[in-house]
Amino acid sequence: MKLRKVAIVLLFMTVVAPIVLYTHTLSSYLSTSASSSENDFVAEEASTFTFGGEIRPLNLLPQEESINVVKEPSGVVYSYNSSSQTAADNARITRQLTEDSLEHQTKDLSSAHATAADENPIKQVVDYELPANQSGQDFKKPDLSGDALAVDAKEEITAKQHSLRNSGRTIRREQQLVVQTESQKEPALPDARVRQLKDQLIRGKVYLSLSATRNNAHFVRELRLRMKEVQRALGEASKDSELPRNAFDKLKAMELTLTKGKQIQDDCAAVIKKLRAMLHSTEEQLRVHKKQTLFLTHLTAKTLPKGLHCLPLRLSTEYFMLNASQQQFPNQDKVEDSSLYHYALFSDNVLAAAVVVNSTISHAKETSKHVFHIVTDRLNYAAMRMWFLENPPLNAAIEVKNVEEFTWLNSSYSPVLKQLGSPSMIDYYFKTRRGAESDSNLKFRNPKYLSIMNHLRFYLPQIFPKLDKVLFLDDDIVVQKDLSGLWSLNLKGKVIGVVETCGESFHRFDRYLNFSNPLISKKFDPRACGWAFGMNIVDLAQWRRQNITDVYHSWQNLNHDRQLWKLGTLPPGLITFWNHTYALDRFWHVLGLGYNPNVNQKDIDRAAVIHYNGNLKPWLEIGIPKYRNYWAKFVDYDQKYLRECNINP
Repeated sequence: MKLRKVAIVLLFMTVVAPIVLYTHTLSSYLSTSASSSENDFVAEEASTFTFGGEIRPLNLLPQEESINVVKEPSGVVYSYNSSSQTAADNARITRQLTEDSLEHQTKDLSSAHATAADENPIKQVVDYELPANQSGQDFKKPDLSGDALAVDAKEEITAKQHSLRNSGRTIRREQQLVVQTESQKEPALPDARVRQLKDQLIRGKVYLSLSATRNNAHFVRELRLRMKEVQRALGEASKDSELPRNAFDKLKAMELTLTKGKQIQDDCAAVIKKLRAMLHSTEEQLRVHKKQTLFLTHLTAKTLPKGLHCLPLRLSTEYFMLNASQQQFPNQDKVEDSSLYHYALFSDNVLAAAVVVNSTISHAKETSKHVFHIVTDRLNYAAMRMWFLENPPLNAAIEVKNVEEFTWLNSSYSPVLKQLGSPSMIDYYFKTRRGAESDSNLKFRNPKYLSIMNHLRFYLPQIFPKLDKVLFLDDDIVVQKDLSGLWSLNLKGKVIGVVETCGESFHRFDRYLNFSNPLISKKFDPRACGWAFGMNIVDLAQWRRQNITDVYHSWQNLNHDRQLWKLGTLPPGLITFWNHTYALDRFWHVLGLGYNPNVNQKDIDRAAVIHYNGNLKPWLEIGIPKYRNYWAKFVDYDQKYLRECNINP
């Protein structure tokens, strides 16, 4: 028993006692160390710390760094008392800072941050600097305790994050401003790449024709291959949006090949000489093509389409199958009533005349007061009558006459009729010639200039002896508003109301008349304003009173050798009605839809009458597409005669 007690005492002294003593010593040491860490660390020099009674340097802050500029250690910052949530917040903020800095900073800043990120998981974010006038002794050392470091780091990270975001927004705004400024200075052309491809083809042709590059077989094969690729990519495109996706690749490949050609042939003088030769050849080709285009356009303009040739034949056949009573128009008692609104229309085109009548009636306020007088030739007389018998203009009156009925209109009475039938006139305008002479007279090679139908407008008082006023209309016009107001206009003693067309120089008298002839130069002003036939209100009473027809005949006799003007009706009209015209407002009559694709759209919309003067008539395939609907909407394409002749919109 005694031995057991002795053994227990020895065991306690050798095993348990040392453990207790060691535990007490360790606890005492930890308590002292923690107290010293919390109370004395701030008062110590930032460059040293005490551990186990020894003063050791702080490895994370260089010893030689000046006290005036003290930076926070760039290592990992630990918080002794921070919770896990604080550490998570710090990590999240750090990640956000890293992402924002990579997105918004410049290249130098991005590379600096990237380097720092490779070295440490948390970047150095704060630089502590002293003012220039503050000494090192007055510098207050930063609180480097664990909690303080974590809070300061978080605040500085947040501040830096906002700064980076603001700088990123500023950079983006500046970039957008630069892009907008550049776009305002140099607007992007929709066909810039198309032009570049075409320029490359021209340069390629130059290199193919130069001796230095032509002798390089390998380069020639490559260049021809690239030119074929560019041609296929270009196709019929006129805008960049119409090019295929691989067009840019073809452009770059072609540019590389052209660079090789430039290295082979660097003689600028040879290139310039070849380009001049190509320019001269292109101009000559352009002149030939323009001449061909002019000839084909005039040929198409005077050629009757198959459908319009079929229509009068089909209508004439139906007309002659009617009995005499069925061939008469209603309301014939109105045709000589001078209190109504009378229209004069001279045409051999059934469909064109139908559009004039339909468009006028569709806009008339009182259709029963409108009377249409249509004069046509012998070939189209039956067809014209049959059409309006089948398609009467509501309750308006209509009259169709044959020019052959005017027995008084003969060569002994009318000088122009005598001239039109003379062999010399026919030879002058229709005999084939070579050279410039044929070019200058090409526009007159149209049957209408040798037709009396074109000159009936100068015999209105004789055609309508019982009328006082009449509105003359061409068959290539479309009416868009009510025209009844023209009859109430006071023409102030003038014979004819016209819309002047002198807005441009080529619409003045010197454009139409030969002012080198003294008969013209002594009588008229070369800068006088021209006007147009097509929609003209005519005071027949004043016409008779001033004997205008005799004035017309006298000038036609003087022009028997065509020295005063060429063929046509406008030049003699300008002369005949000199000082007898009344200027109407422009909106009554807008011209140019038969030759000018750029007529002002506002003028068209507000016009009472639009005129397809020129060769591009709306019933022809060569008509300007964007103007055709104004005319086509007054054609009933479901009408049986149009269907039988395959006349479609």
